[in-house]
Amino acid sequence: MYRRFIATIAAASIAITAIGAVPAHAGDRDTVRALAAILGVAVVGKIIHDNNKKKKQRVHRQPAPVYAPPYSTPPRHRPPQIHQPRHNPPRYNPQPRPLPQHVNRKLLPKQCFQSFDTRRGKVRMFGEHCLQRNFRHVNSLPRNCQYKFGTPNGLRTGYEARCLRDAGYRLARG
Repeated sequence: MYRRFIATIAAASIAITAIGAVPAHAGDRDTVRALAAILGVAVVGKIIHDNNKKKKQRVHRQPAPVYAPPYSTPPRHRPPQIHQPRHNPPRYNPQPRPLPQHVNRKLLPKQCFQSFDTRRGKVRMFGEHCLQRNFRHVNSLPRNCQYKFGTPNGLRTGYEARCLRDAGYRLARG
């Protein structure tokens, strides 16, 4: 639609410019120029007409659908199964199995959090012997948190609570 409109405007402008360029005096030249302008408009109109005609001829057609008969597999016949008694029938357990409990490796036992008297005063930490008895993952504790100190009962080894807290370990409640 826009092409047709633009072509009409172009043809009209060519015709008007051809007429406007005619000198004031009359003669054979005026007639020739008028005929040339009309011929130009006719040529542009013919080109537009042919272009529209080609578009109508270029109608895209989709190929007709091909219908194939439905494909189905023939039913399979299985031989009847003969039920034989089992020698070891499965045992029915009416009790449900207990779910495995998730063990948090970052929870330290409460009873291992102790206070010790040292030369510098009271120190609160996790005793190593208690952790070895009550905590499975003692080997995974960070070594930089391990602390050796002297008590009236002798040399003790433990883990600083603040350092373990910074490493992500927590005190188990309960």
